[in-house]
Amino acid sequence: QGAQIIVFPEDGIHGFNFTRSSIYPYLDFVLHSRSGKWNPCREPYLFNDTEVIQRLSCMALKNKIFLVANLGTKQPCDHTDPHCPPDGRYQFNTNVAFDADGALVATYRKHNLYFEYAFDTPPEPDYTHFDTPFAGKFGMFTCFDILFFEPAVNLIRQYNLKQIVYPTAWMNQLPLLSAVEFQQAFATAFSVNILAANIHHPTLGMTGSGIYTPVKSFIYHNMESYGGKLIVAEIPVITTDHETNLESNERFRENLHDSCRTSTSTSLDDQVCFKEQEETPGRVSEKGNEQLPPPFYAEMMYDNFTFVPVWGEKGELRVCANTLCCYLNYRRAVLTDELYALGVFDGLHTVHGTYYVQACALVKCGGLSFSSCGQEVTDATALIDFQLWGNMSTPYIFPLLLTSGITLDFADHMGWKNNHYFMSKNRTSSGLLTAALYGRWYEKD
Repeated sequence: QGAQIIVFPEDGIHGFNFTRSSIYPYLDFVLHSRSGKWNPCREPYLFNDTEVIQRLSCMALKNKIFLVANLGTKQPCDHTDPHCPPDGRYQFNTNVAFDADGALVATYRKHNLYFEYAFDTPPEPDYTHFDTPFAGKFGMFTCFDILFFEPAVNLIRQYNLKQIVYPTAWMNQLPLLSAVEFQQAFATAFSVNILAANIHHPTLGMTGSGIYTPVKSFIYHNMESYGGKLIVAEIPVITTDHETNLESNERFRENLHDSCRTSTSTSLDDQVCFKEQEETPGRVSEKGNEQLPPPFYAEMMYDNFTFVPVWGEKGELRVCANTLCCYLNYRRAVLTDELYALGVFDGLHTVHGTYYVQACALVKCGGLSFSSCGQEVTDATALIDFQLWGNMSTPYIFPLLLTSGITLDFADHMGWKNNHYFMSKNRTSSGLLTAALYGRWYEKD
């Protein structure tokens, strides 16, 4: 089909459920050195235990295509290395990249392991990128890495990368961390193209791959069938002169001060020039008639969110936790029999990984009771116009917009204004599941 690069998923070659010793026979030997190019297909006898690497190299060479794959690798070490494991070898979860001639052009060892007892964390993070004739530099990292500063964010910022290859074996977690939802948000937040290959394993909750640009996505998410899918898309190369959302965000924040009256950068009217002394929940609002609904607590993705219910066909809400306040203006096209809630969380997430989250989330609840808010929901019918904003303390905001059937939508506008990050949307393409600002405060991890 004329593709120039193909990306395979994490764990696709060796599979799951290994111990450190049971995976050992399947590991290839790979020298993670920057020195010299090796072409395993043309020079198979250079190193022992490189059968998988050789096969991949020959596939790239034979098909004249750049190829990225994930495999297990081993590297002997000895007691002079203080990090050397007791059995005298490192075992890494490794991505390899080959050029169209079959040369091994890059290796990357996964840094943020997700309960992978067969593998070691490399002593230092790898900042891996490789050059292509068709799209310039590509950065490379794996799965859980996408949630952390090291090495993913640091790699993109240090080398000003605009295209990313991303093998993953991602277990979907609604409402905020479904694979396609977060992959898209990452592409948008950093203004990069991402080629994300997720292994297709519905019983493990692993599905959702895509080719993403900051404004368009080609995705496959299917929990029903066992057939995987090859996604083929032609996308524009992002050149380095485009500044990222993040850079403009950071500059935006620095020049804020009292830009409210003069700012014309958004098509939102003055509603985002909200007064800091907005009414607090429970007090009568300035309009003097309606009471604001009471806050309640519910667990969402193992975190204790503070919610307010989103009732009626339109309204303005606010909910706060710690230093973070989230605001919502909304209007429903038709009033459906579905409960939505606006939630806030500002704290350390500690289950299945430890990382600091600041989140403002408008979600559809699992049922009509408050306790059902935060449950995994895949279908919705409500079409909602909204403006969502929060006084986030981190510049790293991932805008999530997920619609019925695990499909993606794009916000009309988003960015910083008056020290608040906002996202607005008029009429989602189908029923709204999640609209959220997912902030990662890396310094507080």
